Amino acid sequence: MDTNQSAFRKKVSITVKYSLFALISTLVNLLFQWISFKLYSGFLALYIAMAVGTFAGLIVKYILDKKWIFYHTPKDRKDDAKKFFLYSFMGVFTTIIFWATEMLFYYLIPLKGSQYIGGAIGLAIGYIIKYFLDKRFVFVDRD
Repeated sequence: MDTNQSAFRKKVSITVKYSLFALISTLVNLLFQWISFKLYSGFLALYIAMAVGTFAGLIVKYILDKKWIFYHTPKDRKDDAKKFFLYSFMGVFTTIIFWATEMLFYYLIPLKGSQYIGGAIGLAIGYIIKYFLDKRFVFVDRD
């Protein structure tokens, strides 16, 4: 197999896995939002649900990306915590996209559950951007 075919297959493999992991963490995020809404529907319920869902999805996505996308094995707990912090920090930018899209759907589309559609769209856009941020700034060896 020539080098071009090998590189292409690797890119396809990463794209498929990353997409699957994004879908899994999106489902986890939205499930935790739904659970949060079921448990509490009072003051600031949307924002609480978005925070709960975001945190749950973040944990799942970090574990999957670290092991199966970037093949990173932390040197120790300190290294893992540092990577998680950087991973989370890169997620701040993409979370703004996700939350803004979800809130737009929630407030502008008068259908029950429209926030979940907006959330899924926002997460998809955010995950594409996040892959490139993580590849460039998080899962690189600087030693």
